[in-house]
Amino acid sequence: MRGVAVIMPVLVVGAGPTGLTAAALLARLGVPCTVVDRHTGVHPLPRAVHLDDEAVRVLQQAGVAEDFAALSRPASGLRLLDARLRPFAEFRRDRRVGAHGHPEANLFDQPGLERLLRARLARDPLVTVRDGVELTALGAGPVATLVDRATGATERMPAAAVLGCDGAGSAVRDAIGARLRDLRFTERWFVLDVVSRRPLPTWGGVDQVCDPRRAATFVPLPGDRYRWEFRMSPGETAAGLARPERLAGLVAPWGVAPGELEVLRAAEYTFRARIADRWRTGRVLLLGDAAHLTPPFIGQGLGAGLRDAHNLAWKLAAVRAGAPDEDALLDSYPAERAPHAEAVIRGAVRVGRAMTGGQDVAAALRRPAAGLLLRVPGVRAAALRGIATRYPPGPLVDRRRHRHDLTGTPCPQPPVRVDGRAVRLDDVLGDGYALLTAGPVPPALGAAADRLGARVVRVGEEVDDHTGALRDWLRRGRAAAALVRPDRIVRSTAPR
Repeated sequence: MRGVAVIMPVLVVGAGPTGLTAAALLARLGVPCTVVDRHTGVHPLPRAVHLDDEAVRVLQQAGVAEDFAALSRPASGLRLLDARLRPFAEFRRDRRVGAHGHPEANLFDQPGLERLLRARLARDPLVTVRDGVELTALGAGPVATLVDRATGATERMPAAAVLGCDGAGSAVRDAIGARLRDLRFTERWFVLDVVSRRPLPTWGGVDQVCDPRRAATFVPLPGDRYRWEFRMSPGETAAGLARPERLAGLVAPWGVAPGELEVLRAAEYTFRARIADRWRTGRVLLLGDAAHLTPPFIGQGLGAGLRDAHNLAWKLAAVRAGAPDEDALLDSYPAERAPHAEAVIRGAVRVGRAMTGGQDVAAALRRPAAGLLLRVPGVRAAALRGIATRYPPGPLVDRRRHRHDLTGTPCPQPPVRVDGRAVRLDDVLGDGYALLTAGPVPPALGAAADRLGARVVRVGEEVDDHTGALRDWLRRGRAAAALVRPDRIVRSTAPR
């Protein structure tokens, strides 16, 4: 960043998946990083279990998508069950190659993903990961005060920027005086992670039990791992539900005896809907759970954090390289991400309340009605559009000319061929701006692309769009060309 020595690293506070991915993306763009975490090593207990294809695309940019595919498995989607575990609706997400080039729904073990990202960073000379180091204060500059928890040694570390990726109890958020705004959803759930001695029958996707007396979720994870989540009633405790006789009653409807299970975790977890009232102070920025907390009903909690990292990393790299108007660049991060994160949170709350909430007559009517709606393809598509990534106009997104305009939305990643080889589109676009065109480029857009150093990719010439997906995408957007940002969001288009 201008006026700051190039050797200053970006300090990433928190070595969960969001922080590790942010460091990997920054290092790919030539930005040195130091990652600190108050804990030591990978958190051993499973937490996040689902990522969609757009989030896996971020992992692809971070350099770990192929290894992630080996430790995850595609999921079939979501089923709604009644209290007797009888399905009454399905929401399928089973395409093995979705719009972003990866399976639409992916189930995985979070400790495995963290180990994967740490191994990737261990090979990168631009990244240092320091465990057992806690941030205790932030001063102007920014300058971080760090304490080694094993030795008590204190150091002051000047940083090019500080990224608060340190979770719901974020010390970085506290240091900048930001607060979490309550979006009016708090529920206590009992989370049970197990290894089963025999395979349990599943349909390949997630089951949501829509029982007002005991709403539940069942998730078959890779290998011999399974997760149940049960909504807790007032007065219940995790210790009480974890007693063998209570566990037996909870899992009995699935035809499972507790003796067949090895319990990895049996704990209370509070599902919350919260969003930070401020995401940035100078060069201190919040990402992931430090900025937003999402109930898990649509599986977007970790994905939102990875989108944060994808949105911010290239902007920090541009500022470090001397891009003009640092404030506009960094202000665009919360301006784009906060409205989308809030839309996702509110979508998760709506789904959670419709599927599991309430015991009154209105709630009893909502659940079957929601099930009927999910059977209508147009309604399913509309529900997805409600949480789809769409950034508002701003300095990095042109104003939309019509409702089909592609600006502010992600470019798809279909398989393409280059010189006869099958590749993913992002491997062709590179790490900077790209101009995708299926015809002549208007002078104004061409000049903007030149100014930004965009790689020009001519569909049908440089790349063989053998599936027709790119041409169809441009046609639906009534565009002859699209200028795509490094995070694959369309900045501007030229009309056909």
